[in-house]
Amino acid sequence: MSLNYTTYVAQIANIMAVDPTTPQFQTMLPGMIDYGEQRIYRELDFLNTVTRDSSATFTSGNRNFTLPTTANGNFITLQGINAITPAGAIESNGTRRALQPITRDYLDMVWNSSSGASLPLYFAMIDQFNIIVGPWPNANYSVEVIGTIRPNPLSSTNQSTFLTQYLPDLFLAASMIYATGYQRDFGSQSDNPAQAVSWESQYERLFASANAEELRKKWAGPGWTSQSAIANPPVR
Repeated sequence: MSLNYTTYVAQIANIMAVDPTTPQFQTMLPGMIDYGEQRIYRELDFLNTVTRDSSATFTSGNRNFTLPTTANGNFITLQGINAITPAGAIESNGTRRALQPITRDYLDMVWNSSSGASLPLYFAMIDQFNIIVGPWPNANYSVEVIGTIRPNPLSSTNQSTFLTQYLPDLFLAASMIYATGYQRDFGSQSDNPAQAVSWESQYERLFASANAEELRKKWAGPGWTSQSAIANPPVR
């Protein structure tokens, strides 16, 4: 059964045996949601969080490029960058030219000036939000950036998320790890293995099944298929 913000809060409060209207619970609630969401998003590489953005362009004669900010926020990790040719074309009517990731040292050594400007072939990360390319662009090419973003968190104004719709059990387990730490103090969790530690064990079991399903979505399951298992041929 999927959840929304209201039913999520009700279930958490019921498991914790607390009144969800108390100031203490309301103060703890955003931290619990953030803990559960951030942990799951970091540990599971969801197809759902992959975004393509083609709103930015390379600037002619400038090797620096700032990753665009999508409607849902900043890119966390990159999966690919495509230059769209010819110059002036957009992703819907141009040709994608994939840039290959390489080291900053290589770009600084081989393409250290705008001399020989051309269609960029390589890129290197400078920091979380900026890259450099080589060769330096000789025109204002449109750029398609593909990568992972952080979805908007669950809240009273964002009643449903991917986690509450498709992985409510895993999200509840992750939330309860934080909640039991809140109730018993994180430092004493190891003294109460029947509570926080058991939620950690439950989370790990649910995580394994969620990860297997996510790999199948990417055709990266057993035998690089979308199937949960493949038959072994009989031994003769």
